Order: sequence, then C-alpha cells, then structure tokens
Amino acid sequence: MLTVYTPRGSSLEPLPLNPGEAIPEAAVWLDLVNPTIEEDKLVEKLVGVAVPTREEMQEIEISSRLYIEGGARYMTATLMSQSDTPSPVTTPVSFILAGQRLVTVRYDEPRPFAMTRHKLARFCPANVTGQTVLMELLDAVIDRNADILERVGAEVDQVSRRIFEQRRNRGATSRTYQGILFTLGRKGDLCSKVRESLVSIGRLVLFMAHEDESMRWSKEVRAQLKTMQRDVQSLSDHATYQTNNITFLLDAMVGLVSIEQNNIIKLFSVVAVVLMPPTLVASIYGMNFEHMPELKWSFGYPLALLAMIISSILPYVYFKWKKWL
Repeated sequence: MLTVYTPRGSSLEPLPLNPGEAIPEAAVWLDLVNPTIEEDKLVEKLVGVAVPTREEMQEIEISSRLYIEGGARYMTATLMSQSDTPSPVTTPVSFILAGQRLVTVRYDEPRPFAMTRHKLARFCPANVTGQTVLMELLDAVIDRNADILERVGAEVDQVSRRIFEQRRNRGATSRTYQGILFTLGRKGDLCSKVRESLVSIGRLVLFMAHEDESMRWSKEVRAQLKTMQRDVQSLSDHATYQTNNITFLLDAMVGLVSIEQNNIIKLFSVVAVVLMPPTLVASIYGMNFEHMPELKWSFGYPLALLAMIISSILPYVYFKWKKWL
C-alpha cells in the first residue's frame, strides 16, 4: 500500500492515490507498507531511487543498512512493533532521503508512524520537507522505546515485590513460581528487542550526524541529532540496567525454589531419622525367637512402647540443639 503525504495549510495530509495515477510533485513523504511491484516502480520513477526489498532490509551489515546511492541516503533501522501484545516483534524499516522527499518502506505497523501521522496532521511547519518528517519519526521512535522501558521497569518492580513478599509470607506455590518465571522471561525478551532497536537507531543517528557537511543540516537539526544521540545512549544504559535487574530476579527466583526444595528434602530426612530408632525397636521385638526374656515380662509391652517414644524424641531434641531444624 502506498500513501502519499502532501502539505496543506498547517497540516500534512494523506492523499488518496488511484491506480495508475502519478504521484504529485508536492509530496514530501511517501509511505510504502507491504508494497507491490507496481508501487515500487512508481516510486522509483518519480523519486529516482531504488526501493530495497525485504531481504535487503534484513541484512545485518552496517554497510548494507546505511549507505548513499544515486545521491539518496538509505537508512534501515530495526523498530519495535506489537510491543503491547503478548508477542512483540522487531521489524526492519527503511528510510530513503532523496532531496526534499522521504520514502519509508516497511512491512509492519510500528506505533511511531501513527504517532507521527497524528502529530503532523494537527500541525506541521509551513516549509515541511522529508527531512522534517524523518526527524519527527526518529523522535517518535526514541520516545516509544522510552515508554516501553518505563513500562517494563514498573512491571519488573511489581514482580520483585511478589517474589520477596511471597517468600516472607510463605504463600508461594509452584504455579505462582511458574507465572513469575514466565513474566520475567517475557520482560527480558522485550528488553532485548528494545536494546536491538536502540542500537540500530543509534547507528542511524550517527550516520546522519556524519552527513552534516554534505546535507548542510540547519543548526536546529544538528542540535536535535546530538540530543537524540544522548537519549539513545541513556536509554541503552537503562535497557542494560533492566536486563541486569531481570537476570538478578531470575537468579533470586531459582535460589528461592532451591531453598524450598531443600526444606522439603530436609523435612523428609528428619522424619526418616526420627522414625528409624522406633522402627529398630519394633523390629527387634517382632522377631520370632523362642528365648526372648522380655516377651514374658508383664511390663514388656509398655516398656517397648516407651523405648520407641524415647528413641524418637532423642534425635529430634539433638537436631534442635544443633539448630538443624
């Protein structure tokens, strides 16, 4: 699907494009979502740039993601998508800056695109260009990653309280532990995807900063690029902190489960040791030998019971004295 955005007054509005219709010269942003071959050729004809395929966008080499060809700047970044769902994913998005136009190629719906559309629909500068739209998109991408990390941090804090409060109250069950481990695993996966996105955005912003001389960025754009670099670095550090925090909670969770298991095994061991002497006494007097003088005693049975009770109490008292219980 091809959506063309043209300035109209103080807003940037999408222009419906019928099949076979030429793209207007006033268009500053051409957004390709799951483009067809015909749409690729139409954009290439007007803008004069080659639209990368999905396979080319997924290349991990920096030279394949950030390069100049035919006077146009090709920049591919990995963005978060579906981060509010149980199955967040990362998707490659290509930004092609050709003159005063911006071409975006994507195969998913990252939230920053909707945020930028709504913002520019309310107000956009009178001299809006593709560079302006690109800066707005990058700013929205960084803000979105920050929001995701804030949400992850709040949810991880809740999980931390659940872990240690349940340990203190001894109200945790195996199902509770499974739920906590599942939640931590999801948050760790989300943090790793956010970090991957931040790394790619940081490379893209650095690439744009190095193009200062050839692109002749304005003073405001240069300042905005420096701010983005600082934001990306701080968010990357925060993502690393959250990842370390999740790793700590996972280790603590495994340690608590091990402690619970050790307590259960210790309980069985103590019960086995306590019952061993009475079992020995009962086994002795359960023998069928003919000459056992205790069998003819009138107090033999009570004395055997008393011996079993005393032999079970003594190990328990000894364990308590050694502070093993």
